[in-house]
Amino acid sequence: MLFFFYIFGLLICLYVVLILLFTIGFDKLKPITNNHDYTTPFSVIIPFRNEAENLPGLLNSIAEVEYNKSLYEIILVDDESTDNSLEIINQFCVNNPAIDLKTIKTLRQSNSPKKDAISTAISSTKHNWILATDADCILPKTWLSSFSASICENNPNMLVAPVSFKSNSSFLHQFQLIDFLSMQGATIGGFGIQQPFMANGANLAYKKELFLKLNGFKDNDFIASGDDVFLLENFVAHDKSKVLFLKDIKALVTTYPTKNWSELVQQRKRWAAKATHFKNNFAKGIGVIVFFTNIGIGVALIIGIINPVFLVLIVPKFAIDTLLIFKTAHLYQNKINYLSFLKTLLFYPFFTVYIAVSSLLSPFVWKDRLFNK
Repeated sequence: MLFFFYIFGLLICLYVVLILLFTIGFDKLKPITNNHDYTTPFSVIIPFRNEAENLPGLLNSIAEVEYNKSLYEIILVDDESTDNSLEIINQFCVNNPAIDLKTIKTLRQSNSPKKDAISTAISSTKHNWILATDADCILPKTWLSSFSASICENNPNMLVAPVSFKSNSSFLHQFQLIDFLSMQGATIGGFGIQQPFMANGANLAYKKELFLKLNGFKDNDFIASGDDVFLLENFVAHDKSKVLFLKDIKALVTTYPTKNWSELVQQRKRWAAKATHFKNNFAKGIGVIVFFTNIGIGVALIIGIINPVFLVLIVPKFAIDTLLIFKTAHLYQNKINYLSFLKTLLFYPFFTVYIAVSSLLSPFVWKDRLFNK
């Protein structure tokens, strides 16, 4: 038991140093100044499959975007929908003729429907800047102007941008919000220490010419998900200095938590399944540290019932997590339920280890389709 105590203590030290670096990077990364003309043309790509429930919210937010309508197009990519998604989109087009919006069908070529949808759309885009989001998202009015300001100011090749949840006070929603805020905090922190390793496809912009030059998703299209992180890796390998995070609340896209624990498990298995294919050694190292730290936390919580001294080692981990999560929540203007936060800290290690192991042993379901790892 003493051996485990020392090993666990070492893991906690490594973890605390890692999250402390992210926290420093979070503060180091400064927001854009937003003092430029908003003249960047965009091609917005939105894949969808059976999103009739979410499309009205997305489309209403598109109608409210405050940007010169001649400077952007919206391409909705239908991935074999069987509900009335197309009818909802068609009615929106009738009601909003000034918006350049069209629907095309996905050309399936690989094991990744979403990557196929994006690749299909890119071949028919008008503009060089691609801006990708999801059909279950709500866009802010200042979405395009924020991206344009950052592009004018920094001349990047790729912009990774913030994503958050519309959540209620239930533990299921709060758990997802807190978990997601930790990932977003780590994402921002990674950029702040010049080690970008994570992105979210719900809010991601990049140059089409470079996407094509780097062969898009061709080297990872056998993996169902990862339209964001694998593309990020390729852009970083090409020129890391030109891959930036858009730290601006005006660009914040919001989406919805899963409706039940079963859906959450499938979602997290999908996210975890791509981790073994990462090329970024920094990302791999983070995964190893986080995984074994969570195993240690789980064991320490169990042993701590008998020997409370093990609980002392948990305190630094919980403290540094709290600091980064609440920094992110403050930036994104999210409210966290404190009781749910405490429950999440205790439950998260067991959940994470289960997802990591389960993703290696069993397939996952995504949009009513079964995928192997």
